Amino acid sequence: MASRRFFGFSEGEPMRSDSKPCTRLMRQTAGIFSVGGALGFWVLCRLHYGTRITVPRSLPWVACGAVSVSSTTALLVRLFSPECEPQNIAAYDKNT
Repeated sequence: MASRRFFGFSEGEPMRSDSKPCTRLMRQTAGIFSVGGALGFWVLCRLHYGTRITVPRSLPWVACGAVSVSSTTALLVRLFSPECEPQNIAAYDKNT
């Protein structure tokens, strides 16, 4: 459930019908930020290991970065995006 109503951002009215469904918005955001998270954690791995970096050492860092950053951004989209308010999910997220 979106937290926007708690902070006073929503009147509880449905959005326009041409807005993106919440599930698609979450999926696209998670996909984009998984790449960014993987690259960011790979840089952290390079800083941690220095010249001793190998592919087997970097893979857990990259996987952790991709999963953690993508799930965090998907959660933030779910909490704060107006498309993810209950009335909009009921109105526009049919069979997606």
